[in-house]
Amino acid sequence: MFKNMFKSGCLVRTAHIMLTWLTTLVLFLHNTDLRRCQERGDLVQPVVFISVVLLSVLLYFTVSLMDPGFVLSDSDSKGTSADSNEELEQMIPQDHSSLKQRRCGYCFLLQPMRAKHCKMCKRCVRRFDHHCPWIDNCVGERNHKWFLLYLCVQFVAVSWGLQASWSGVVFAPTWQQWFAQNGLVLGAFAVTAVFSVVVLLLLCIHLYLASVNSTTWEFMSRQRIVYLKHCDSEENPFDRGLICNLWHFCCVCGTVAWERIYVRHTSGTV
Repeated sequence: MFKNMFKSGCLVRTAHIMLTWLTTLVLFLHNTDLRRCQERGDLVQPVVFISVVLLSVLLYFTVSLMDPGFVLSDSDSKGTSADSNEELEQMIPQDHSSLKQRRCGYCFLLQPMRAKHCKMCKRCVRRFDHHCPWIDNCVGERNHKWFLLYLCVQFVAVSWGLQASWSGVVFAPTWQQWFAQNGLVLGAFAVTAVFSVVVLLLLCIHLYLASVNSTTWEFMSRQRIVYLKHCDSEENPFDRGLICNLWHFCCVCGTVAWERIYVRHTSGTV
């Protein structure tokens, strides 16, 4: 675990922490709404804000350091037990060419459906979504829900910081004095504004992907994915409806045999 923490991703994580707490410090040092509440003795808003920031940092490290769903061996590509393996083999037609498992050209492991090899992590990841450089980790089957939760908390934190930094901007008779008095708080405003836009876009994208049971990789590269080539542009063989998709995404833990769902869909559409 500690070996993974102090690889190249250590620099990215250090930059994230420094930027987060420096921006937070600026918001409390200047005459912002948070500072004014603190001076009045009303500690509810400052404490809640710090709690949200701290939660976002904890979630950041959770998503960054946890296993996204690495395929460890050939047995990982065939379900979780011998019984499930036999059931799966019986359900999949032998002539179903699109379900033939292939070996990864990089790590030579059998790839389960929806898995992809990440060249950055040098591992195959189950239900691969994308490799996120900001967390220096893949987003996959095991940490996708935590990534979405992190985006939600992070958006609350940066949008609140955006409002707080704007409340600290003061007027001055000249442009030189205005920039001198507001330099740091304007920097905090710029940082929170950029992150607010980026996080909001990511949040909307991943909420949509979760609602239709798709991934960034499948959405962007469906013409190059074997099991999606024969599907129409609007067809998703893993889509089971909004409620079921969100329930599965948020509440179901563990490995999923996507081949079963795929076979049920393709058999029902024949």
